[in-house]
Amino acid sequence: MSKEQLAKVDAMLRQPRPEGRRSVEELRAGFRALMDTMVVPDDARTTQTALGGRPALHVTPDNGARPGTILYFHGGGFVFGSPETALSLTAQLVSKTGFDSYSVDYRLAPEHPFPAGLEDNLSAYRALLDSGLDPSAIAFAGDSAGGGYAVTTALAARDAGLPLPAAIVTFSPGLDATRTGESMTTKDGIDPIFTREAVMHTGAMYLAGQDPEQPLLSPALFADLTGFPPLLIQVGTNEILLDDSTRLAARAREAGVDVILDITADAPHVFQAFAGGTLDEADHALDRAALFLTQHVPTP
Repeated sequence: MSKEQLAKVDAMLRQPRPEGRRSVEELRAGFRALMDTMVVPDDARTTQTALGGRPALHVTPDNGARPGTILYFHGGGFVFGSPETALSLTAQLVSKTGFDSYSVDYRLAPEHPFPAGLEDNLSAYRALLDSGLDPSAIAFAGDSAGGGYAVTTALAARDAGLPLPAAIVTFSPGLDATRTGESMTTKDGIDPIFTREAVMHTGAMYLAGQDPEQPLLSPALFADLTGFPPLLIQVGTNEILLDDSTRLAARAREAGVDVILDITADAPHVFQAFAGGTLDEADHALDRAALFLTQHVPTP
């Protein structure tokens, strides 16, 4: 059944799209439409709030949260997406862990290129700390570009002298703005979502002419991960961004970080979003992510 599910998801993601380069507005609308089809568990509640000067979505379990907070960074190539488009992922994590979650509506490129979104995410983390939360009760998580932010926000927090969170979970993270991973070529055509041209296009909006060869833009190549908390990286084999994950895991291991590189065969980019009965691998991966979080965020 799982192979059939993977084939159906792959076929759905390969449906014909409008030819030519789409505008930013079209990219954003298309992503919203796709993510609106994902299953959101019905045992989580959402509240609009603010965090660090930016809008945020607070997601809590229906039966009351246990101690522990997930600071979530949504995906979308740094150009599109929102806390609402990531709700299937944040609500699944909340449902499976019993923690609450804040998903940050950080500023997007091209209107706000690097480092605007990173600054918003760091401000959100600082606001959680200022509210009295202990860093040992906070975990970072994110998907795609937001998975990259989960790593770079921790780097920025360390540079700012802030304590690091208890754990970091990333789903198909974007970690290399130089786009030099071998999988950019070897997975071309296998990846049902991205092409090299597409990620270069959105990446250029985020860079706005800045040098990608720096830790906060390409942590898989340039980041010093010394002192990082335990790290879980989940990725599928059918991704042009696969090597972003494998190279970051290698850097983490070399820096003495507890790291789990969790690779799922034949799975596409952020396949975890298909949890809730569409794709068994998605539910299993989120179960592993929830276990990782509950193991590393202590409960009194």
